[in-house]
Amino acid sequence: MGALKPWHIAVLVVVLILLFGAKRLPDAARSLGRSLRIIKAETKSLADDDRDLAGKADAQAGYQPYPPQQQPYQGTVQPPVDPVQRVRDN
Repeated sequence: MGALKPWHIAVLVVVLILLFGAKRLPDAARSLGRSLRIIKAETKSLADDDRDLAGKADAQAGYQPYPPQQQPYQGTVQPPVDPVQRVRDN
């Protein structure tokens, strides 16, 4: 139930041909393809513009994508203190 069967597609194609005519369907598909290509190109350029603006803002703020390398800890490590032992000692 709810699955698209091959005869559903055939009925849809027949209805589209009856409504729009066989001559207009290829033109409509071609214009739809052009529109989708334009939308894809525009969204890609918007994403590139956002990335460029973010990069410029980061450069102005002195942001580095990775933190500078830190030196390893040179001190001694204290063992953890048992809270129960601390209460007994006091």
